[in-house]
Formats: sequence, structure tokens, C-alpha cells
Amino acid sequence: MKRLSVRAWVSIVTFILIGVILFFARHELQQAWHLMSTVDIWILLLLVPAILAGYLATGEMVFSYLRMKNLISHISLWTQMRISLELNFVNHVLPSGGVSGISYMNWRLGKLGVRTGKATMAQGVRYVAGFAALVALLVVAVIVVTIDGTVNRWIILMSSTLVSLMIAAVVGCVFLFSNVERMHKVANFISRKVNSLVRRVTFGRVERVVKRTALVTFLEDIQDDYRAIMRDKKILWQPFLWGLFFTVTEIAIFWIVFWALGSPVNPAPILIAYGLASLAAFVVVTPGGAGAYEAVMVFVLAIAGMGKSEAIAGIILTRAIILLVTILFGWLLYQQVVIKYGKRPNATV
Repeated sequence: MKRLSVRAWVSIVTFILIGVILFFARHELQQAWHLMSTVDIWILLLLVPAILAGYLATGEMVFSYLRMKNLISHISLWTQMRISLELNFVNHVLPSGGVSGISYMNWRLGKLGVRTGKATMAQGVRYVAGFAALVALLVVAVIVVTIDGTVNRWIILMSSTLVSLMIAAVVGCVFLFSNVERMHKVANFISRKVNSLVRRVTFGRVERVVKRTALVTFLEDIQDDYRAIMRDKKILWQPFLWGLFFTVTEIAIFWIVFWALGSPVNPAPILIAYGLASLAAFVVVTPGGAGAYEAVMVFVLAIAGMGKSEAIAGIILTRAIILLVTILFGWLLYQQVVIKYGKRPNATV
């Protein structure tokens, strides 16, 4: 009998948890369905410019860096947005913590004359700038919810904890990548502990999921990018500003949907819920973190004082629209690229 992989086990557990959540929230789901029938279509149409602006910002986080380094000539706004949508499609169809998207983006930028190493660096800048932008906005959100006396104290605690963890992660990364020997020790520790945990959880059916050599190579690649960024910190400025704009558009999409449902909400709790949900989506293996993402956002917004049915209606409708745009239009654009350039190396979509 073929043994199940760790990925398969995590998928099974994730779907079981989603089923449990749906069962206990069945009454709220019924109310949410009723609320969706009252949506204001004219307000909902505001999603079109918000979504387009979000894809433009995603592209600019990469292309602003490439232009500063004179690695690419003029590229149209439409091309930037469509590449961003293609990237989002790949990351949703092949959930792998962004690895699939990096591989696709390297191949896609290669067709525009950007070498693989430079393309990888550009994406490293995008992730660093996007992370820094999210941390900056979360700090603002924490201040806002703290001043707002009507917000539940649990929201203040969760948001403060999230910001603290993200700042600690930044400090930890700087500490890790500033020393090669330290980095190798950490890689050895992670591979040993993770493999040991996997063997216990799977009762010895899965021996190893992390190869030390592969992890060391991965960390060394990141270290090279880190050193390059530290030598020229100014290259982060424009991608950081675009990262701020991108995060604002993401929050605006949720806010517009709640407005269309007649339940406007403070953007600060949405941002905090978005940060926690993004973390959950990174961990689980469902497409786009489906299930865990929605559950976390509904949970946080409910604690913030919103009714469960309103929170469920708003989050489900927003995510449905985002996934529909990503899967439908992303697939069409992806197929056009495949037809134009031929199947990309190691493509599995």
C-alpha cells in the first residue's frame, strides 16, 4: 500500500478542520447567504479599479527594481498587470509557499531578457519590500485599534503579538544571514528537528521531508540576495512604496465588499485579520489557503465586534470574487503565454 506524503496528511487534516468549522457555522452561513442577496452591485463595481490597481502594484514591486538596475526597458502597464495575474494564478494552483511562483516568474522574466539570477533577486526585493510594508501598516493599525476604545482588547493583543512576531522575524533573519557558520548550524537544526517531528507524526512512515544540503543551498541563495540588498538599501525604497499601495488595495477590496453588503467596517481590524490570514494561507496547502484564510478572517472580525453572519458573508464573497478572477482570467492569460513561448521548463500547471 502506497504511503501518504506529509503534504497529503496536512491536506487531509486541513479539509477535516474546514468541515468542522462549516458544521458549527451552518446557521451563520444561512444568514450570510441571505445577506449576499442584498449586495449593492453599483458599489461592488468599485472592485474593478481596486483589483487592477492591486495587480499593477504587484508588478511595480518587481519592475521598479528592474528599471532602477537598468535590467529591463520600458514595459506597458497592461503587461505588468497580466504578469502579476499569471503569477497569482500559478501560486493558487500550485500552493508551495511561493516557490512555484518564483520559478514561473524567473521563466516569464527570462522571455523579457532578464537573467535568472537577476529575476530571483527582483523577487527577493518584492518579498522584502512587501513584508516591510505590511509590518509598517500593521503598526499603524495597532495604534488605531488601541486608541479606539470600542475595539475588543483581544484584537489589540492579537495585533500587538502579530507585529511583535513579524519584527522578531526580521531581526532573526538579519541575525541569521549575517554569519555563514550560524546559518549552517540553523539549517542542520531545522532539518533534524523537522524530520524527527515528521517521523513521530507519521509513525515512521515518512522518514525525511527536509534535506540539509537543499536547505543550506536555499539559505545561501537568500543570503546572497540579502547581502546585495544591504550594499544598496536605496533599491528598496520604490518597491516599499508600491508594497504599501498594494496592501492598501488588498484591504480596500474587503472594505468595498462589506460596504456593498451594507456593513461598513473599520479598515484597521481588516488589516489585522488580513495579516493573520496571510500567515495561515502560507502554512496550509489548500489553493490560496482556502478554508483557513476565511476562517481566520471571520474569527478576527467577529472578535472585533462584527456579527458572524456579516463577517462570513463579506469574507466569502470577497474571496470568491478574488479566486474567480485569479483562476478564470489568470488561466486564460497563462495559456496565452504557454501558446506563445511554449511550455515552460518543469511546468506542472
